[in-house]
Amino acid sequence: MHNLPNFVHLHFGKPAEELGDIEKRVLAKAHERKIISTDVNAAFSAEASFGERLADSIARVGGSWSFILAFLAFLVVWTIVNTVILLSRAFDPYPFVFLNLILSMLAAIQAPIIMMSQNRQAERDRFEAAKDYEVNLKAELEVLSLHQKIDMRVLTELTALREDVSRLNAILAERGQA
Repeated sequence: MHNLPNFVHLHFGKPAEELGDIEKRVLAKAHERKIISTDVNAAFSAEASFGERLADSIARVGGSWSFILAFLAFLVVWTIVNTVILLSRAFDPYPFVFLNLILSMLAAIQAPIIMMSQNRQAERDRFEAAKDYEVNLKAELEVLSLHQKIDMRVLTELTALREDVSRLNAILAERGQA
């Protein structure tokens, strides 16, 4: 990348001044010969607040088969206790109004938490896509740079070969006249 403005214009199709922050950062890293890839999980988790980590944990538990089975067991125990065991003194008799209240409150709390986690997952996907773009862009630049080096090397060798062929033709021409 000897002539950076020409390299940028040739490969990006726009002047260096019009490059975005990501492109500029990738070019700088490529020029410095530094690695640009990062551990996306660690980088994204490092920026998470306590509330975001808590929402992810709740969504992870609330969306698991163990939670579903445990909650199903809780519902079965609740209904058996309030219908069979406590026939005369059930604390939540048959229409299970208190259970409905608990389930409604649980749903009212759990739904926004799961939505927060889904929003965070979407944000994580965008973050990961941006990192993938940076790595892919740097890889493309490195491949282009290698192509350029190989092309220069081939041209240099071709020039040397042409000179050798011209020299040999001159030597053969001298011998042919002698």
